[in-house]
Formats: sequence, C-alpha cells, structure tokens
Amino acid sequence: MLRPGFVYLDHNATTRPQASLLTELSSVLVRDQWPWGNPSSVHWASREPKNILRESRKLFSEKFNCHPTEVIFNSGASEGNNTVLKSVWSILGETKNEFLVSHVEHPSVIKTMHYLESLGAIVKWIPVNREGQIDLDFIHKNISDRTALVSVMFANNETGTLFPVLEISKIAKKYNTLMHVDCVQALGKEKIDLKSLGIDYATFSAHKFYGLKGCGVLFVRKSAPYINLIHGGGQERGRRGGTENILSLWSLQKMLPELDNIEKNNETVKNLRDYFEEQIQTRVHGVSITAQKSKRLVNTSSLVISGVDGETLLMSLDLKGYAVSTGAACSSGSPEPSPVLLAMGLTREEAQSSLRVSLGWGNTQVEINNFLDVLVEVIERIRSISESDKVAHV
Repeated sequence: MLRPGFVYLDHNATTRPQASLLTELSSVLVRDQWPWGNPSSVHWASREPKNILRESRKLFSEKFNCHPTEVIFNSGASEGNNTVLKSVWSILGETKNEFLVSHVEHPSVIKTMHYLESLGAIVKWIPVNREGQIDLDFIHKNISDRTALVSVMFANNETGTLFPVLEISKIAKKYNTLMHVDCVQALGKEKIDLKSLGIDYATFSAHKFYGLKGCGVLFVRKSAPYINLIHGGGQERGRRGGTENILSLWSLQKMLPELDNIEKNNETVKNLRDYFEEQIQTRVHGVSITAQKSKRLVNTSSLVISGVDGETLLMSLDLKGYAVSTGAACSSGSPEPSPVLLAMGLTREEAQSSLRVSLGWGNTQVEINNFLDVLVEVIERIRSISESDKVAHV
C-alpha cells in the first residue's frame, strides 16, 4: 500500500511491483535457501538460480512465441536497444549504412543513432503527424537495398500512440532489411507475437510490467546479426557477459502469467482513462488530448493545458501527493520541452503546457475523482496567478 494521501499516476515511467509479488518476495528473501547463488556455478547454491533462469526463458518464449535460444536476459531495454543498433552497424555498416528510425523513439535509441551518425551512418528520421501516427509513405520512399535496419517502437511512452509494426515489418522484408521494435511500453498492455510480427529484434523491461528494476529481455531472431555489447563470462550462451540479476528475473517470471489477463485488465484501465479525459475536458476549458484520434495504449493520457506551465503544474500536484509527469521520465529535469511532442508538430508553448497521466491496474475511480478535483483547482490557481502577472506588467 502507498502512504495515505499519495496516488501514483505515472506508470509509463515505472510500475510499482505488484502487491502479491512483494508479499512473496518478502518470504523468499528470509528463506535459508533463497536464490542467492551464482547460476553459472555447479554446486547446490546455484541450482535454484539456474532453474529460475531456465524457467524464465522457457516461459517468456512461450508467451511471446519465439524459441528459448532467441531470448537474452540483460539489465534493461536501454542496454538492449544499444546492443541491437551497434550490432547492426558493426556487422553491416560497410555494405548497408542507412537506418530508418522514427522521430519519437526513446532516448536510448535516438542518442545511439546520433552516435552512429558520428561514425558514418546515414539516419533517415521517419516523421509522425500531429496525432503521432508514423508516416508510412516516408518509409516506402526511403527504404532501399542500402537500408540496414528499421527501428520503431511498438507504443510511444509519452502519448501512447501505437505504431503499425506488422505493416512496417512487411515493408522491411521486401528489401531484406532488418527490423527492431522497442516493446517496452506495450509489455502487459498489448498482445505481442514475435513470430507473427516477423521482426528480428525486440526489447523489453521488467519494471514496466510490475516487476523489479534491473532486468531486461532482448529478443534476437536466430539468423539476425549480433555482437556482444558486454564481453565477459559465458552467460547467455556467450552473448552477454555478467552475472544475471536473478531476483529481478524471478519477478518477471512471476508476472508473465498475467499476460493472459490483458483484455480484462485493459477494459478496466481504458474505462478509467476515458472517464478521466471526458471529465477534465468538461470541467476545464482549453484542454486537448494529444493523439486522441489515434490508436493508443489504454492507460495513457497526454494533455495540453493552455495557460499552464507543465513543470509548475507537476510540482503543484506533487505537493498534493499526486505523481504524474510532463513527459518521459528519462528526460525529466530538462528545461527543453518534450522532443516527442515537438516532433508531432506541437508548438514549444503547447509542449511546455503538457501533462502525462498514465494509469495502472491498481488505480481506482475514487482516486481519479479526487485527482480531478485537485487538478481543476491547481489549474485554476496557476491560470489566475498568470493573469495577475500579466495585468501587473501592463
């Protein structure tokens, strides 16, 4: 349970580990034989960790329709994204030096591609429109036999916009081009069948799915080019050096069965999200929902609130006990407005007036009603102060 008066509405940044997981974790940690051994060892202390490693790989492959040997465990999706992009460049860069990457990717993709540009890679940035929808015509016109990789996310972390991954994958195949998908925000919210999608790489992170931080999953199709990002021991069949984070991996294993309940969970969260959006637009003028006309994750609501500075709103809500965001958590603290919103065509003023509310399984109608009351009050107060300042300077 959270402390009384505190409400968490920032699930796209990270999720609080599921209550049942925390309960079981507390009992696991006090056991005499809790899984603390190194899974690479051959004695009794390594047996349970090794079994957790094996069973997690098997269960993940079953849930996402891939082969267990195509699953690599690592520290998180940022490591996975770096591994994929740098692998493709290292292996194919001399013969295929072009990349197609969407303009609204996670910073771990964007910044890695800027680095590869400094090495000679040619990056063609796929634009999106005002609704966050990717420009498929741009892909058709710019993909060629020189294109090494297309990299797009399954769902955007700020707006929730879903990309047509299967359609893009089919385009890539026509040109013998590799396909990478950042699936971080879609994990636990959308059904993902890796074989049916026909992609070559996919990245995931446990802490976005009510598990512990420090565990990621990288899917690499058997025939896809791959080079270690981290060299060391023989872990992960020699593909990723470093002792595995067994405790975080255990948490992911415990959460994977919940993938069977996606439709049920989505219905509840979507109803709550839609109610919130309808109410805030009814009760406050000058509020627009970013990408409202697009297919979106059911939990994500990105707002633009005219006449309100997003950072001021965020801090005011924090003081009231509400955890929300103005954009991606990895970019918080930056004085610049969200690059994602700017890439969608929003003005700097609009982007600086943004607020992201991302719901989770545990949020309730009572919490949303209370949040709406506080949000309306804070918006009115900020606008009133802003108007007073304008009058004072006339």
